[in-house]
Amino acid sequence: MITDRYDPMNLFELVPKLSLEMEPELVELDRLLEDDSLFQRVKADLSRRYPNSAIKGRHSTPVEVILRMLVVRRLYDWSYEETERFVSDSLVLRQFCRLYLQKAPDHSTLDRWAALIGPETLEALNEHVVALARCLKVTRGRKLRSDGTPVETNVHHPSDSSLLADGVRVLSRVIGRARDAVGGAIDQGEGIFRSRTRSAKRLSREIGNAARRRGDEAERAMRSAYRRLIGVAEAIAKQAHLVREQLSQAPKAVDEGLARQIDRFLPLVDRVISQTRRRVLLGEPVAAAEKVLSLFEPHTAVLPKPGREPKFGRKVWIDEVDGGIISGYRVLAGNPGDDSQLLPALEQHERLFGRPPRLFAADRGVHSPKGERAAQEMGVRQVVLPRPGRKSPERQHYERQGWFRRGMRFRAGVEGRISVLKRRGYLGRCRDRGERGFERWIGWGVLTANLSTIARAVASR
Repeated sequence: MITDRYDPMNLFELVPKLSLEMEPELVELDRLLEDDSLFQRVKADLSRRYPNSAIKGRHSTPVEVILRMLVVRRLYDWSYEETERFVSDSLVLRQFCRLYLQKAPDHSTLDRWAALIGPETLEALNEHVVALARCLKVTRGRKLRSDGTPVETNVHHPSDSSLLADGVRVLSRVIGRARDAVGGAIDQGEGIFRSRTRSAKRLSREIGNAARRRGDEAERAMRSAYRRLIGVAEAIAKQAHLVREQLSQAPKAVDEGLARQIDRFLPLVDRVISQTRRRVLLGEPVAAAEKVLSLFEPHTAVLPKPGREPKFGRKVWIDEVDGGIISGYRVLAGNPGDDSQLLPALEQHERLFGRPPRLFAADRGVHSPKGERAAQEMGVRQVVLPRPGRKSPERQHYERQGWFRRGMRFRAGVEGRISVLKRRGYLGRCRDRGERGFERWIGWGVLTANLSTIARAVASR
């Protein structure tokens, strides 16, 4: 049964000889998390786990404890295991998380509860926190600055050989489980359950060794190894097709999970085979939007940056208002142009604050004549968007005005904000799985960053 909270108590009163107290920022963060709106939204998501979980069954870990432990996890950039251990060992964190003298939830339990909180809920919670920041006069929403940044998914470097080897390994594992699960229920044709993992690993190593050498002979050896590795991948894909057909005729109780895994990975392996053949054997270019970069995080995109190694993850757009509050964030599909984010940023700001910002600033990638006019028509008095390329004398005079230069200095602050978000782990390499897991990772990071900023601002008064 979903429970709200443990009976309150003060742990600090149990040890009067110790001067235990929370630091000022944590005290203010504790007060912010007492907001019932945050609590009820999280409780609504957790209650969807089972039809009667809110009213029946044994008592769960209270919603208040789950919410606060998840905030602590992102506040200190801990894993679930570290969160369990450090909260258990600290009287201050026990008091902050409202755990008191109860046993801390297991890290796997905390992980399961966290997966029930949807990205939409976190986005709504952040909007509520922005409104709270406005009420506490941390921000007035008069200035807005925007920028995008890549956030990496938890994948290895996506070479064609490693992707093919991953596909062979995963399909071989699923096929092996099908043999163990159904036994004689599947018509066992010759080699249908054969594992090809060792062959794929050996060929992948050959490709890696050939890639480190130079010359025509090394090039021929690498292409030959790729050709054989593609043959191995096609063979395991054919086996997986046969096993999937047989599973459809097997007892339903044993084939559902295995069939879902084959349906998930087999199309991705087929795409990897196709892109490898086109790129390596036929010499055709493959568009970045068509590439599979990971079998386990297929939503991963290539995010190139001039003069630097490309990142593999998702592009995240950040809107920040005065006071250091992130008023909006968006996880973008692929690698769209920055100029497409101007209007969504202004529309989001107007929806949250009821009026457009007095000043909007972004870098030259966001500039477009159409976007600049649209921002002015929406009521933005100072649009600070430097024009890329060669400028006319009139444009040079326009951008040398004092208000434009001050706006550019304000815009530079978003670079520092993104740097802090990354160094603190709020926008670090994503450790959650799947596309919705990635969106949850960004949502918790932004929400925790805003709560920390508000708490620090109020504590410093």
